[in-house]
Amino acid sequence: METLSSIESFVRSAEAGSFSQAARNLGLTPAAVSKNVAKLESRLGIRLFQRSTRSLMLTEAGEVFLAQIKGGLDSIQAALANVENVAGKPAGVLKISLALAFGRDYVLPAVNDFINTYPDVIPDLHFDNRSVDIIAEGFDVAIGGGIELVPGVIAREIGRAHVIPVASPAYIAAHNMPAKPADLTHLDGIMRRSPQSGRLRSWTLRNTAGEEAHMELKTRIIMDDPEAMCRASLLDLGVAMVPRLHALPYLESGTLIRLLPDWYADIGPISLYYASSKLMPAKTRLFVDFILMRFRELDIAGKFSALPRKK
Repeated sequence: METLSSIESFVRSAEAGSFSQAARNLGLTPAAVSKNVAKLESRLGIRLFQRSTRSLMLTEAGEVFLAQIKGGLDSIQAALANVENVAGKPAGVLKISLALAFGRDYVLPAVNDFINTYPDVIPDLHFDNRSVDIIAEGFDVAIGGGIELVPGVIAREIGRAHVIPVASPAYIAAHNMPAKPADLTHLDGIMRRSPQSGRLRSWTLRNTAGEEAHMELKTRIIMDDPEAMCRASLLDLGVAMVPRLHALPYLESGTLIRLLPDWYADIGPISLYYASSKLMPAKTRLFVDFILMRFRELDIAGKFSALPRKK
């Protein structure tokens, strides 16, 4: 198995473009990954990487070797992981990427139930509001939105991410309740900065009749976290456009109110992502099925939707 470890270190380093990132994905130290690759190079009698202090690039021989073995490595690892199917006892570390608030409030309780059912599976949870590269970063599962569907990645939609305008009752009591999107122009805005571009997010609202309207607010404060925006609304700073999943606890408690209840913005699906494989490890397959079933039971899609509930 020493050679297999060396091959895995080589393949993951080539995918990540660095020993450090490969080490994080594999749960090893960069020195261990580098040593594994050096052992493989010594065994093969060829140099696989051109190394420098700033970059790690495949040699021509390294590119040829990678093309020949990568599919085989993935098949071997899937087969090894899938042996647990025969024993009927899923086990091992399950690396999961989660959006912060959604992961804490909705996924973590389900993960607790999962590990009570499958105690030999160890979830390794990474809470981060960013679009991860599932394959290159070695994740088994990612749950959230905005992840690019590259070849080899499957997405199972959980629900739609709808953004709605909210404010505190005290703020609205001191101002006129808006009746249409144009009325928002005169209200203070708790604005959100895009983490990708650094620009302020702009919103186009729509309603169930299919009408659309551009939303404008007076900029009062700027931030990049929707949970912090909800907290700012609680401080009577103004109107925040936030995903309903973030606003829901405050709406249910009455500490925030939804403005223009017929209007919302759709920013895309919330999905469960995983790498496609004919031999998906049992721990991954069972987790995917468990989360999808639990979210159907909890009606997560209905809770996050800004559309009127069907009677």
